[in-house]
Amino acid sequence: MHLQATPPRTLPPQDMEAMDASEQQAQRLTYVVGAVAGAVLLALLCLLCSRALF
Repeated sequence: MHLQATPPRTLPPQDMEAMDASEQQAQRLTYVVGAVAGAVLLALLCLLCSRALF
């Protein structure tokens, strides 16, 4: 008994410009989150060092 596989269906068209815009927005968000996290860590480091010196 041989079964015939159904042919693959066609994929819907993709909006490449919208995908690029979404990726750029996600990248900017990633940079902002990283910058905020870095600023918080720098502030904590300065606070800890000032406590150790004084």
